[in-house]
Amino acid sequence: MATIKVKQVRSKINRPERQKRTLEALGLRKMNQVVEHEATPQILGMVNKVSHLVEVIEEGK
Repeated sequence: MATIKVKQVRSKINRPERQKRTLEALGLRKMNQVVEHEATPQILGMVNKVSHLVEVIEEGK
C-alpha cells in the first residue's frame, strides 16, 4: 500500500478541540514535524479534516 508523509505547517493554537485531537491522532505534536502513514481511507479522512494545517507529501509503493 502507498504511504504518505504528513507535515504540520500551521499552528493548532486557536483551533477547535476536534482539530487539535485529529492532529494528535495523526502523531503531530510540534510545528514542522513529519510523520509517515499508510494511505488508508481513515488516515486520508483525518488529513482532509485538517488540510488547512498540514502539508501532504505522497510517496510511492
